[in-house]
Amino acid sequence: MVDAVSANQAAGRVNAGSGMLASNFETFLSLLTAQLRNQDPLSPVDSNQFTAQLTQMAGVEQQLLTNDLLTSLLASQGSNSLGGASTYIGKDATAVWSATKFTDGEANWSYELGSNATTAKLQVLDGSGKVVWEGDAPDKTSGVHDFSWDGKTTTGGNAQEGSVYTLKVIAKDGLNQTVDAQVLIRGRVTGVEMYEDQPYLTIGNSIMPLSTVISLEEVRNAVTTGDTTTPDTSGDEPDESLMASIMSSLNPLKMFS
Repeated sequence: MVDAVSANQAAGRVNAGSGMLASNFETFLSLLTAQLRNQDPLSPVDSNQFTAQLTQMAGVEQQLLTNDLLTSLLASQGSNSLGGASTYIGKDATAVWSATKFTDGEANWSYELGSNATTAKLQVLDGSGKVVWEGDAPDKTSGVHDFSWDGKTTTGGNAQEGSVYTLKVIAKDGLNQTVDAQVLIRGRVTGVEMYEDQPYLTIGNSIMPLSTVISLEEVRNAVTTGDTTTPDTSGDEPDESLMASIMSSLNPLKMFS
């Protein structure tokens, strides 16, 4: 398996390579100068060999310039990542992520089943990977479903406030075959942070890499009236009285009255 390389790691490798090339470049110049100083006047260096050596020297110099350019590009990429990720703030996102913090007496997840399941179990694991709670999934049908854990463990204990827990889904169909399932975190993006040159989003009580986000929706402002909440469309259409005034002023019959 190929591991991902962060911008810092890549820049370090480029800088290390540049240092080695620069050292070889200086050594090459020293050897070439010594060769020219000590050549036999009666049998000077062959012009073809000398041209080839100069070409090699130019190639090394070009490689040094290329490495400098790569280093600047990597630095620019790292600085732009935070700015690009900040556009997610304020939007509703869905991420394939299973870790969240137990806060205010609850931990919330969503889970998705690829097809209807005959049996579906949910497991809550603590930071050490130990199963602290297990139970039937509230919904076994295909699709996305929400699950909220109140912190009560299987042994009768309570979850620790502020600790991180993960959710696991185990689903089977009627033939005892595994049903595809994944754990999701859904909610409003409230912040962006950088860890090892990779942007992380804050959604609810979870922090996950930007690369785990699979869905993003723009949030529309809502107006609450009584017990109902409706989208705010006050700015979508012009005021009716204003429109009536404009249309009246444009009535051609008034031009002759």
